[in-house]
Amino acid sequence: MAIALGKPGVDGLGEAVGVLREWQYDGAPMQLHPGDLGWFWRLGAEATAAAVRTWSRDGQILAVGLLDGPGLLRLTIAPDAQRDEELAQQLVDDVTEPARGVLPEGKVNIEAPTGALVQDLLFEDGWNADEPWTPLRRDLREPVKDPGVRIEVVGPKQAHLFAAVHRAAFDGSRFTDERWHAMAAGLPYADARCLVAYDDQGDAVAAVTVWSAGPGRPGLLEPMGVHREHRRHGYGKAITVAAAAALQELGSSSANVCTPSSNAGAVATYRSAGFQQRPEVRDQYRDTY
Repeated sequence: MAIALGKPGVDGLGEAVGVLREWQYDGAPMQLHPGDLGWFWRLGAEATAAAVRTWSRDGQILAVGLLDGPGLLRLTIAPDAQRDEELAQQLVDDVTEPARGVLPEGKVNIEAPTGALVQDLLFEDGWNADEPWTPLRRDLREPVKDPGVRIEVVGPKQAHLFAAVHRAAFDGSRFTDERWHAMAAGLPYADARCLVAYDDQGDAVAAVTVWSAGPGRPGLLEPMGVHREHRRHGYGKAITVAAAAALQELGSSSANVCTPSSNAGAVATYRSAGFQQRPEVRDQYRDTY
């Protein structure tokens, strides 16, 4: 059977989220997680559906991609299909030809699992390695200590607090209460939590969202941020420890996060919270078409 490129539509997002859950396992290369779709859902179900691509054979999804921006495809592949030659070649053909509706002309990036055949073929086709990212992982088989600050789980009444911290943590952030509600209405959020950390004066100083892929599977932190006026006080470490505890309560086997290697402060924060560095990963990019 031929490989079929598809756009799932809103009604098909559940199937895409489901296979992403199934493909998560400890020891896997850093890859697209259902939480990545969950975070994108802040833009709404229709926007999320428009950004998702699937590749299927005989009705079975073998690869899922998320257009996480106009020129970035975040791609992952079923564990038993990562060296599938037919699939890899079809992926290369589809991402290379703008008319197929995956990536546009000009400079574009692809994030794919390390070791997947599609990476080899893209390099052979003239693509290059981009800046390194550092994945980090914390095993959740051991108890997680108290973070040492007050932590609250965010519900609808606290959405404005989460949104305010996010805007104060990330330059250019346009996160709003409405976007929190859209995200919380998404399918992946059924197994997710937003947390806010408070200082001794009761001010919200840090926030994180954690995403479970189901019991016994790796969970994801996306995003984590500290209010720019409250940095260098250990709140990043505290909210990250709280995130690990929340994922443990959700049944996750590990907590995972990925940050640009150039962001030494973020890497240090995650390490201080008990996360172990894993080998760096790199996107691939094409300058022109």
